[in-house]
Amino acid sequence: MELLWRFGNAEQKERFLQPLLDGKTRSVFCMTEPSVASSDATNMEATAIVDGDEIVLNGRKWWSSGLGDPDVDFIIFMAHTPNENLSRHQQHSMVLVPIDTPGIKIERMLRVFGDYDAPHGHGEVVFDNVRVPVGNIIGGPGMGFMIAQGRLGPGRIHHCMRCIGAAEKALELAIHRGMSRRAFDKSLLMLGGNLERIAEARIKIDQARLLTLNAAHKMDSQGVMEALTEISAIKVVAPNVLQEVVDMAMQIHGGMGVSQDTVLPAFYAQARSLRLADGPDEVHKGMIAKLELKRNGYTRPKSKK
Repeated sequence: MELLWRFGNAEQKERFLQPLLDGKTRSVFCMTEPSVASSDATNMEATAIVDGDEIVLNGRKWWSSGLGDPDVDFIIFMAHTPNENLSRHQQHSMVLVPIDTPGIKIERMLRVFGDYDAPHGHGEVVFDNVRVPVGNIIGGPGMGFMIAQGRLGPGRIHHCMRCIGAAEKALELAIHRGMSRRAFDKSLLMLGGNLERIAEARIKIDQARLLTLNAAHKMDSQGVMEALTEISAIKVVAPNVLQEVVDMAMQIHGGMGVSQDTVLPAFYAQARSLRLADGPDEVHKGMIAKLELKRNGYTRPKSKK
């Protein structure tokens, strides 16, 4: 929704965005590919080639978000649009593709820690000479990376907000479980340093919350490019905090904590997956370090081709 609201033209908003806003349809985002290291998105092998008044799409994508939802109406497909006269960050396009366009084949749905995350899920999908009108390109050929940066800032904020909410719930569950169960004539929370673990969880959650609030405020007031350090920082912090808090809550729950009787395994899968989605921890730390060096008058040496 946010991507189309920010970068779509009037026709694209009417055809694709308005039904999303009305809750009548859902969308899929296809970016990651199985055959390349997608932490460097310039590795992308899928192609989007302009052919007259059409654009031709070919390639294989996976971890395509929301692909299993029965209400999916269209896909946003990001791919390489070769142009030797432009920089490598100006050679990718985002294209709107109705889900029923000939040449699209959903090969399988992917499990995360054994769960399909139905009905939305993530899937592997092949595009075989898929043709759509040139007017379906968002922004125009070669603008994919610029649009991606505009999308990923708010998207990462959303991820971190959800992590904080999940961490709060995990902490709440840990407290109720720890106070309601007894062992060795004491409540579980009174044993083995568990009170300190509760305190540490509260500190970490509030730190993550304030970092996220700061990033969101800077993004809203100064724009995504001025908030790159803050956005990358929370993308590292929030999933890691959630993972740590959930791990603690699981331990207090005992066997129940890793079963389907609580939401904790789903929270853990969410946390661990988000340490890869929208850029792995290492990429975000690299970005933070690069910007910090620049702030102090240094530049990181470029790798040799």
